[in-house]
Amino acid sequence: MNKPSETVPHGMNVFDRKLVQRHRDRAAQYLHDHDFLLMEGAERLCDRLLDINRQFSIGLDLGCHGGEMAGVLKSIGRIDTLIQADLSHGMARRAETRANIPSVVADEELLPFALNAFDIVVSNLSLHWVNDLPGALAQIRMSLKPDGLLLAQIFGGDTLYELRSVLGEAELEMDGGWSPRISPFADVRDLGALLQRAGFALPVVDKDTITVRYSDPFKLLKDLRGMGESNAVLERRKTPLKRQTLMAGMAKYIERFADDDGRVPATFEILTMTAWAPAPSQQKPLQPGSAGRSLAQALGGDEISLGEKADPKRG
Repeated sequence: MNKPSETVPHGMNVFDRKLVQRHRDRAAQYLHDHDFLLMEGAERLCDRLLDINRQFSIGLDLGCHGGEMAGVLKSIGRIDTLIQADLSHGMARRAETRANIPSVVADEELLPFALNAFDIVVSNLSLHWVNDLPGALAQIRMSLKPDGLLLAQIFGGDTLYELRSVLGEAELEMDGGWSPRISPFADVRDLGALLQRAGFALPVVDKDTITVRYSDPFKLLKDLRGMGESNAVLERRKTPLKRQTLMAGMAKYIERFADDDGRVPATFEILTMTAWAPAPSQQKPLQPGSAGRSLAQALGGDEISLGEKADPKRG
């Protein structure tokens, strides 16, 4: 069992990993009351897996939470043997009990697995709490066999923008300062570059948006706590948010974002990463100049050399 890493090589600490672990341990017991977003993520990842015509011998569910991925994976049968891993002891125990398959406690920043151990690594809404994401991705790539698959989802930059804006404004107005209350998130271009930097081949990153509507924003806060997604940013203000500040922020939430029926939206942007460990058998991009047809021919237009200007009168 690995302890949460306290320092991150080659990077900056953004999150308190021990606090992330405590939040997950606290959430594990009643996760079933708040796991709808994790279930949605698991179903979406498994839909992606069905698009890949391959059977995987051994896989890792990294950041398994309560075993949601394992439950959905059983119904599609694409991975023969699955190992679950989570930073939290409570989550790992819950996942093992729920799915009746092995689970281990492991820190995504210090993976304990051997080189070329897995045919596939899946990760469902967990890696956004990693400080050294490039390092974690590199470790995942090394744990994969050649031509092994990484299929992972994390929250993107537009996640909870409603909550971020109203809490920030309320703190500025009532406390004279602002504290980061929501985790910073990556964007599509960041992740594509990080996958390449980690040594993956054929990386693809795309995004979806899930909007959840609540009768009041306090239920959103309860769900975030219940999923283990409470604030763990190192630079957060260490004193609890004042009640009057919180109430002012929630009032702003309702005033600014409520629908005609009084319900308020919470936006979750989901970024999905698909990438492969390099292998000689993989398709390679064509070398420059090796195409049989020019782009102009493919588009049915005229090719213009660098030394020739187009006639502006031509339509």
